[in-house]
Amino acid sequence: MQTISTTPFEDKLNYPLKKKQISVLQINLGKRCNLACTHCHVEASPKRTEEISPQICEDLISLIYKFPQIQIVDLTGGAPEMNYGFKPLVEAARVTGKQVIVRSNLTIYFEEEFDDLPEYFAQHQVRVVASLPCYLADNVDKMRGNGVFDRSTQALQWLNKLGYGKQKNLILDLVYNPPLPTNAKFSLAPEQTKLEQDYKIFLQEHFDIVFNNLFTITNLPVGRTKMHLERQKLHTSYLQFLESHFNGSTVEHLMCRDQLSIDYLGNVYDCDFNQMMHLPARTHNGESLTVAKLLEFDNLDLINEIQTASYCYGCTAGCGSSCGGALL
Repeated sequence: MQTISTTPFEDKLNYPLKKKQISVLQINLGKRCNLACTHCHVEASPKRTEEISPQICEDLISLIYKFPQIQIVDLTGGAPEMNYGFKPLVEAARVTGKQVIVRSNLTIYFEEEFDDLPEYFAQHQVRVVASLPCYLADNVDKMRGNGVFDRSTQALQWLNKLGYGKQKNLILDLVYNPPLPTNAKFSLAPEQTKLEQDYKIFLQEHFDIVFNNLFTITNLPVGRTKMHLERQKLHTSYLQFLESHFNGSTVEHLMCRDQLSIDYLGNVYDCDFNQMMHLPARTHNGESLTVAKLLEFDNLDLINEIQTASYCYGCTAGCGSSCGGALL
C-alpha cells in the first residue's frame, strides 16, 4: 500500500466545505452492467448482481414526490437501465416535473429486453448523458471493450432519428474521459469548449451525428482507476499531480454542494465518489443518513459539512470536474 503524501483536502481549503440547499438527487441503482470498462470507478460489470431493492425504490419514489426542491433526478449505475426500479423512478420524477438524467453507456440498447430504451427516453423527455471517451474507435474500444465504438455510434444515430440533439426537450450530451496514464506524464482533460467542437465536427462529418454538449471529466483515483494506478505505482504521484493543479475557484461550483448521492442500499453520500469509497455523508452530530431517515425527518438539508478526501483534488484541478463536466 502506497503512502499518500498530499495535503489533506480540508487543510488545502482552510475552511469547512459547506452544503447548499439540495436540488439534485443522484441515484446509483446498482452495479449490474453489460460492460466492464477499464476506468469504471463503480467497478460495474456483467458479473455484478447488486441492485436496488423494491423497498428502497419505493422510499426513493416517496422522496421524489415529497420534496419539490429536487429539480434533477440523476440515474446512474452500472448501466442504470439494467437495474431494478429504473422506469418507475423515471416516471415518478417526470410526473412531478423534475428533469431526469440517465447516464447511459449507449450499447445497452442492443441488449435483449432493452431495445425499447431510446423510444422510452424520448417519450419521457429523459436527458441522455452518454459515455464516449474519444471520437476515435481504437481509443474507445481500448477503454470500454471491442466493438463498443461501433455500437455507440449506431446508438447515437438512433437517438438522433428520434430527435435527440435536435429538439429542445430531447437533450443528448457526451462524456469525455482521458485515457488512464501508464507513466508519470500526467495531463488534465483538454479545454472543454474546444474539444466539444472537435467532437462535433468529427462525428458530423463521419457519422452524421449531432449532440448538445460535451462534458470533460477527470479520472478520479477511485475504483478501477485507482487499481490501475496502484498497479502502475502511480497512485501517489497522480494525487500529487492533481493537488499541484488545485484551483480554488472551482470550489463554489462543486457538484457535492447541492447534491445527495444514494446507493442501491439507500445510504446517503455527498457524491458518487464518496459512495464508492464508503465515505458516508454525516449530519452535524456525526450521524450517517439513509433515505428512510430523510423521509422520517422530512428534511433533505440535514448535512452541514461535506466529507472530503484526497481524491477531491480531481474535482478541483484545473478547470474542475463534475458529472456536468468542467466547472469553469
